[in-house]
Amino acid sequence: MKTILTAILLFLTINGAAIAEGVKHFVAIHVNQNDPKVMNMALNNVMNVAKYYESKGDTVEIELVAYGPGLNMFVEGKSPVADRISVLSLQLENLSFSACGNTHRKMIEKTGGPVPLMSEATVVPSGVVRLIELQEQGYAYVRP
Repeated sequence: MKTILTAILLFLTINGAAIAEGVKHFVAIHVNQNDPKVMNMALNNVMNVAKYYESKGDTVEIELVAYGPGLNMFVEGKSPVADRISVLSLQLENLSFSACGNTHRKMIEKTGGPVPLMSEATVVPSGVVRLIELQEQGYAYVRP
């Protein structure tokens, strides 16, 4: 009987430890300013969050959403943070970048020509709607 109780306690302890480790977190980061300081702060947030959860043995899914003037962080040849975006996208497999399709369309109309975005960015129909959807899915919201 004592052996059975010991085995059950050992099983519960091991399973409890396994459940306590490896938590998955979800974070949405919002950029809507054409300000290199804000863009860099958002990318610093990405790195800091990723490092923190990695140090705890957890994983984190991070999506950076840019719209309005903030979309300039994804404009090819214009982004002041293009190099950092490229490096981070290679370093962090659970990081994605979403570009507002509404803003992109307005930029194209305003310039009268193409406005190429960095290959790391995925165009979503609306940046604001994307942030709403992410929050509805349980993502924590961060605005640097």
